[in-house]
Amino acid sequence: MKNIVYFDLETQKSAEEVGGWGNIRAMRMSVGVTFSTARGDYRIYGERQVNELIDELRRADLVVGYNILRFDYEVLVGHNDFFDPEQTPTLDMMVELSRTLNFRLSLDSIAQASLGVEKTSEGLQAIRWYAEGKLIEIAEYCCYDVKITKLVHEYGLAHRQIFYQNKFGKKMAVPVTW
Repeated sequence: MKNIVYFDLETQKSAEEVGGWGNIRAMRMSVGVTFSTARGDYRIYGERQVNELIDELRRADLVVGYNILRFDYEVLVGHNDFFDPEQTPTLDMMVELSRTLNFRLSLDSIAQASLGVEKTSEGLQAIRWYAEGKLIEIAEYCCYDVKITKLVHEYGLAHRQIFYQNKFGKKMAVPVTW
């Protein structure tokens, strides 16, 4: 059985706090979450378990996420210089959609148009929760994002397309090849 690992993480700091988007590696992971199709369950990783998270990603047949190449993987490299994203088979759905559309969509806009669900919060709230020591809230939010990522991926696999709303509110289809 092929092991697909769906993945997302939240950070301790914002881009503003670390001197801009060029310093993603300095943002530090607060919580990372995976769902493994081989195990059939979620795993939640705190900062102290970051190397266990990296090991799970390395062992996956495919890691699926949303904006993980430019963001999440960069955060992980900030924790472990030996993590090489190039050696991790990855489907970054945002990258694939951007190639087709020539613009970026949010995961939330795709989930709303394709599945009728929306994210429970946003990344800046997770950073505030981290400052308040609310790791459970971050873990719940991150688990839900991983579930949305998984559902969007599976929807695209089943229907060969996903949907989004354009800036005029019209529901648009985009073909996918994942």
